[in-house]
Amino acid sequence: MPCIEWRSLRRLTGRWMSSAVAFCAALLAGCATGPASPPAPVSTSKPVPVPVPAPPAAVARAPAPSAAAGAPGPVRLPTPGVVRSASELHLLAARRIAAANPHLTYDDRPPDVLLAIPVLSVDLNGDGSIYHIDVLRYPRQAKDTTQIAIDAVKRAAPFGDVSRLPRPWRFTETFLFNDDRRFKPRTLDDR
Repeated sequence: MPCIEWRSLRRLTGRWMSSAVAFCAALLAGCATGPASPPAPVSTSKPVPVPVPAPPAAVARAPAPSAAAGAPGPVRLPTPGVVRSASELHLLAARRIAAANPHLTYDDRPPDVLLAIPVLSVDLNGDGSIYHIDVLRYPRQAKDTTQIAIDAVKRAAPFGDVSRLPRPWRFTETFLFNDDRRFKPRTLDDR
């Protein structure tokens, strides 16, 4: 009897075909290998203690910059006023994010090759406080920069009275991180 019925396999199409082929390959790979190790012989003598290896030491990493890592305390920002347009909100938000996080930002031109570029969408309440933060783009490397950006936005809130603007009260910001894990809001890079 054949291991695989090819006629029924031909009837499968599209993504089902690739799933069936992957399943069959895994099944055949499992059939081809022998047992992982020979069975242990049965002994009637006393059990011998087996040394247990110590857990591996934790890998030391450079800590990511944060408010607690030697950075100055929270920055007192002036209370923002009423926001009159969406573009004004976007610019005000970028300036507040940079001002609230001076220990995490840089003012120079961004490097040609950036470490990470997370993109956040921030929904606001009518008073300018944060309602919800959504990550629109996670970086492939340095994934911790996403949380650094989220924390930076939270430190910069509130963003002014936006209740007179049409809904949704939202702005999107792109964070340009350099190799030191310092960022520059993309909105301020254009200015």
